[in-house]
Amino acid sequence: MVPHLKTALSGPLLDLERGLLDNATRIEQWFRSEWLEHVPPFYGSVDLRNSGFKLAPVDMNLFPGGFNNLSADVMPLCVQAAHAAVERICPNAKRLLLVPENHTRNQYYLQNVARLAEILRLAGLEVRIGSLLADVTAPTPLSLPDGSELLLEPLVRSGNRLGLKDFDPCTVLLNNDLSAGAPAILQGLDEQWLLPPIHAGWATRRKSTHFAAYDQVANDFGHLLGIDPWLVNPYFGRCGEIDFHERTGEERLAAEVDSLLTKIRAKYAEYGIEETPFVVVKADAGTYGMGVMTVRDASEVIGLNRRQRNKMSVVKEGLQVSEVIIQEGVHTLETVNGGVAEPVVYMMDHYVIGGFYRVHKDRGRDENLNAPGMHFEPLAFEACCNVPDCKKAVDAAPNRFYAYGVIARLALLAASLEIEQTAPAEEVEA
Repeated sequence: MVPHLKTALSGPLLDLERGLLDNATRIEQWFRSEWLEHVPPFYGSVDLRNSGFKLAPVDMNLFPGGFNNLSADVMPLCVQAAHAAVERICPNAKRLLLVPENHTRNQYYLQNVARLAEILRLAGLEVRIGSLLADVTAPTPLSLPDGSELLLEPLVRSGNRLGLKDFDPCTVLLNNDLSAGAPAILQGLDEQWLLPPIHAGWATRRKSTHFAAYDQVANDFGHLLGIDPWLVNPYFGRCGEIDFHERTGEERLAAEVDSLLTKIRAKYAEYGIEETPFVVVKADAGTYGMGVMTVRDASEVIGLNRRQRNKMSVVKEGLQVSEVIIQEGVHTLETVNGGVAEPVVYMMDHYVIGGFYRVHKDRGRDENLNAPGMHFEPLAFEACCNVPDCKKAVDAAPNRFYAYGVIARLALLAASLEIEQTAPAEEVEA
């Protein structure tokens, strides 16, 4: 399924896509050289926005939870990429322990865990699932909508190794973003691979740190192609010492919003863009679309009502928001069956393995789509993202999806830099 684009696609994005196609060989060579210098995350997903004049990432998830939303057609790619990811870290790996979120009542999430486990098993691994839940004290089967079962087992710590009863893996894969912090049972596992590393969890990770790394990548990429990095990179700022309940930090936040909007207006004027610029204020740590608001004028963050303050003050696991990222908003002009849509691209190792559209029929093109009421439309990226067709129009599906894959991989590369740059000293020395 190809989304309907309301834009005529005659402008910077069309030029950008043509530039990506014309320089595909140089781009792939550049990526190869970068991956020789930097280790990609085991997996990740990227939310993209296509405004018709700009194509940029707006979020990077290092603990992707939507494998169940991928088309079945991409399974061969997933398995191939899983082979590469495992071989990179532990070529002799036989057993892998998957540690999921505690969403045992969320059927969609459990289907994601089942799909991820299936991919890893098809890559030649014995996979079992260990739960962080205190009440999982014995093997606990969970029924899935398709009639299958998911077996959760209690974790067993033995010295500096983590496993299950009679199961000693060489790799522990987290599908839990550690929003509430890293429990003691996951710390000090210096005899096993723990992926992603603990410092990639939301207890310590910051979105602003990721986009600072993305600035570096986008600038290098812009230099490679001779383009304005802004076309693939949203401006951002950061504001700390915020307490939405107590209304402290509002004036400072308004000043940051105004400064960023001023920069965006200047770029819009430079490119003759007539859209209304906006920013997205969101918690600097966290996921699930919580703690997010769209702002078109700095005055909108002053004097928030109680409902708005409650919405912005708490994220997943009930954690209080004290730091926010102010990110340039990127309009999305893509629609699927009448609903506003944005592409989400999934990667494993440094390969694009698939994607889907996040669709919301009740949200506008300048609003957060990761909200209740959204649904997903899978896309078979197995050819589209990897095999552009220069004989077709620039905005033909294979070429449009190739552009998605390039920008998503830029975000993945930024995540690699981010993980390297934020690693604790003892990990760097090791």
